[in-house]
Amino acid sequence: MSTASMKTPSPEPSSADLVKRTVEACGLAREAASIAAEGIATGSMSRLNAIRQCEKDLDAIDVEVDSGVTSTITRVDQTETGQLLACMKLMIGLERIGDLLLSFATSAQAAGAHIDPQDIRDLTQMATILEKMLADVGQSFSQRDVKKAIEVLRADAEMDRLRNLIFLRHIENPENVERRSSLQVIFMTQSLERAGDHAKNLAEEVCHFVSGRSIRHLLMAYDKPREQMFIEWLRHKDAAQ
Repeated sequence: MSTASMKTPSPEPSSADLVKRTVEACGLAREAASIAAEGIATGSMSRLNAIRQCEKDLDAIDVEVDSGVTSTITRVDQTETGQLLACMKLMIGLERIGDLLLSFATSAQAAGAHIDPQDIRDLTQMATILEKMLADVGQSFSQRDVKKAIEVLRADAEMDRLRNLIFLRHIENPENVERRSSLQVIFMTQSLERAGDHAKNLAEEVCHFVSGRSIRHLLMAYDKPREQMFIEWLRHKDAAQ
C-alpha cells in the first residue's frame, strides 16, 4: 500500500474541545427555541422548518461528544473526568430538548392559523423563556457561573404557570368558550413545558458539577425552594473557608 493512500488518523478531542462542542449545542438548542417563539408569534409556519436542521445538528454533536468522551475519559485527571461526564449529561438533555422543539413545530404547523391570539401570546412567552433558560445554561456551564444556573431554576416556575393557564382554558374551560385547535395547543404546551424541565435539569447538573453537591439531595433534607437551599449552602461554604 502506498503512503499516499494511507490516511492520518484524526486526533482525539481534548476536554476543552468537548466542552466547546457542548456549549455550541446549548446555542443550537437556544436557536431552536428562538425559532419556535418567532414562528408562533408571527404565524410563519414555514419558519418552523428550520428547527428540524437544529435538531439534526444537535443529534450530530451528541454522537460526537459521546464518542469523544468515551475515547478521552480514560486519560484525564479527576477534574476533567467530572467535566466530561457533565458534557455527556448535558448533551442527553439538549438532544431531548431538540426532539421536543421539533414536536412543537410539527403541532404548530398542523394547527396552522387556527390558534387563538391568547394561546399565541402564552406559547410565545413560554418559548422565549425557554430560549433564555438555554442561553443561561450555556453561559453557566462555560463560565462555571452558579448564579446563572439558579436563574434557570427560577424561570421554570413561570413555565409551569403558563402551562397551567393554557390547560385551564382548553381542558377545564370554566367559561365554556369554544376553543380552536385545542389538541395541537395542548401538545405544543406540553412540549415546551417538558423542554423547560430538561433545561432545569441541565442547570441542576451545572450546579452539581461546579459545587460537587446535588440540589436534589439538599432539597430532600430541608423543605425549602431549591435555589434558596443552594444559595444558603454556598454562603455557609464561603463562611467556613
